[in-house]
Amino acid sequence: MEQPYEEIHIGNAIKHEMHKQGRKNTWLAEQIHCDASNISKIYNRSSLDSALLKQISDVLGINFFDLYNDKTDK
Repeated sequence: MEQPYEEIHIGNAIKHEMHKQGRKNTWLAEQIHCDASNISKIYNRSSLDSALLKQISDVLGINFFDLYNDKTDK
């Protein structure tokens, strides 16, 4: 019987990438035109609107949608 895949926590993935790139929350907030307090809220979310995820992907230069593709390809 196939095991269900682990849920992707996209907020954690974004937070990890921000840390990896040495970026601050205020920087991302400026890039996506929101308040810096919203960035912490994004980190706590397990899912995001696809338009917001696309915007963050473009800003950070990483395709976060690939995380979902990797899970469905197995």
